[in-house]
This record gives sequence, C-alpha cells and structure tokens, in this order.
Amino acid sequence: MTTRAKSLLTIAEVLDEIDVPKSTFYRWLHTGRGPRSLKLPNGKRKIRRADLETWLRGCEQSAA
Repeated sequence: MTTRAKSLLTIAEVLDEIDVPKSTFYRWLHTGRGPRSLKLPNGKRKIRRADLETWLRGCEQSAA
C-alpha cells in the first residue's frame, strides 16, 4: 500500500476512530458540519487523514 492510499480513510475507519453512528456522520457531511470528503467515481466516500485531523482540531473546546 502506498503512502497516498494510507492517507485516505474509509467512512468505516473514520466511524471507528470518532465513535459516532453512521447516520450522524452522514448528517454532518450533508449539512457541512463534517470533515471535507472525497466522492470517488464509484460513489464511495473517502476522508483524507489530514482533513479529519483539521476537522477534529476545530471541534476542540477549551475548558470552561
């Protein structure tokens, strides 16, 4: 597997990592609240590792 392929995550891999239901994640994608994603010609979605990390940093909250 090449480095480029390792940097692309499947939706299942992202769901395992962030521990949310598939329906919630797709709702986030469709409402623009999820990480940037790629829609491949075969209809599958992939998430770049860098885009997921950037999105997660944006979700961080400081202690109140």
